[in-house]
Amino acid sequence: MSDMRFVRGVCVGLIAGAAVGAALMPRRKNNKNMAGRALRAAGEVLEQITDAIGL
Repeated sequence: MSDMRFVRGVCVGLIAGAAVGAALMPRRKNNKNMAGRALRAAGEVLEQITDAIGL
């Protein structure tokens, strides 16, 4: 049981990291605005993942 939780945690971390990395990719926009968008995107992704796996 704890092994499955560990695997789920690793998957959530990888997906969240990829989402944040994609949101922070260099673009020609204001950095302050991009940081806020990245945080919102990461929060939404984490919420969707935890809902999907039932945590």
